[in-house]
Parts: sequence; C-alpha cells; structure tokens
Amino acid sequence: MKLYGYLYEILENVKKNKPLVHHITNYVTVNDCANIVLALGGSPVMADDPKEVEEMVSIASALVLNIGTLNERTIESFILAGKKANTLNIPVILDPVGVGATTLRNKAVERILREVKLSVLRGNMSEIKNIYGIEALTRGVDSIDNPLDGGKEIAIELSKRLGCTVAITGAVDIISDGEKVYYINNGHEILSSITGTGCMSSSLIGVCCGTGEESLYGTIAGIMIMGIAGEKAHKRLKEQEGLGSFKVYLIDAISKFEAEDIKEGGKINEIQ
Repeated sequence: MKLYGYLYEILENVKKNKPLVHHITNYVTVNDCANIVLALGGSPVMADDPKEVEEMVSIASALVLNIGTLNERTIESFILAGKKANTLNIPVILDPVGVGATTLRNKAVERILREVKLSVLRGNMSEIKNIYGIEALTRGVDSIDNPLDGGKEIAIELSKRLGCTVAITGAVDIISDGEKVYYINNGHEILSSITGTGCMSSSLIGVCCGTGEESLYGTIAGIMIMGIAGEKAHKRLKEQEGLGSFKVYLIDAISKFEAEDIKEGGKINEIQ
C-alpha cells in the first residue's frame, strides 16, 4: 500500500531531522505534549508570549495552536505566530479544545480561521461539528456525539471550505483532505480516561507534519501512532496496574515506535 511508504518515510525523517515543534498550548497538558514530542524524536518548545512567538516560530518546523486554557494574551499570540508561520510556509495545526462551550472560545476560533491559514484542524466530533456549523453538545473537552454520525461528509466539506486537512478523532478517526477520506480504527477506550491524549495527538501531528510531508499523511501518521501506542500500552498493563502505569507505558510505546508497528498494527481504510 503506497500510503504506508509515506508513513514510513515520515517516521524516518522525524528520527533523522528532529523537527522543532512550537506549541502555544494549554497548561493542563503542556508537559505531556512536550514529552510526547520528545518520545517520538522531535524537539518541543512552549513559548506563548506575544513578544517572542514570531521569532520562535521562525526557527520551527511546525506550529501547534491549542485553545484548551484560553486567555486574551494567548489569542493574540495565536494570531501573531500563525501569520508568521504562514509567511514562512510552516504548517499550522489547530486543536480547538472545547469550542462550542463558550462565546470566548467560539470567537477565538472564528478569528484564527479568518486570519490564519491552517494545515490541519484536529478535534473531536462535537468540536468539528461546531466549527462546521452544526449545533453539537460539548461537555468540557469531551465529545458525546456518535463518531461516525455524518463524519465523512463533514470532514470532506470542512476540508474544502478551510483548505486544510480535517481530522475528527474518536472511537474511529476520520481524516480528509477534501478528496480522500480515511478511517483509522486503532486505539483503546482507556485513552479517553487520561487527560491530554487529544492534545498529545495534535502534537504528534505537528511532529509528523514538521518533516515537510503532505499534511494529510502527517496527520494520518500522528493519529495512527497514538492509536497503536495506546493499544500496546494497554496490552502491557498488569491486573494490579491502572491509569498511571498506562500513561507511562504510552510514552514508552511512542519512544520505541518503529515502522514495523505501523505495518503490523495499522488499521486504516480509504473510504470512497
């Protein structure tokens, strides 16, 4: 399958080039995002002051914007860094955490989409539906929508509208560049029991897109890596171990991730 060749190349380039991923992210998961980037082989930087974000993104390979703990200062940083990344052709990944829950989040995302050209938009179904324009119930950062309820059509149309890759993550992940659509069936339900796996997925997408490959394939790689690593981490759990051990094993699995893991464990289908 030609797709797997792209994914293998992305993994190889991550380990060889160690792409620098500039995050403007939330303080709940910032340490997890930094560690997951390091585990895969990239290099993280977490700089969010408006006075330095343009300079910082200028030396980065990718920019990840995460609105999880939003405030007026970071909104300004999002726009400054995003515009600078656009001028330098640096991929921009947006994680619209909790959009639809408050007016501030909605207006922040509207402004980002208006002023910054995205490479990738990644969210759960309720977040993506809110951006698309369908009313969906968002409870905190959790999605309570059926992951396949119109997901294919929404991913395609929103991708065309925004001119970027759209990823809807959930029990089944849906990824589209407006033409091709892929379903990924990797992962384990325990991933939703620890904070930050969505944020970490966005960071992995940032690392993979930072290799210079097409955003569609970088997005597939990042999401598939998280899903397969989640499966491997759960399989390693002993009866007496719980979520703390799972989180450690998840980072372990990503730090040891190889192309063979995709070949042996990847569950992806292109949907016509």
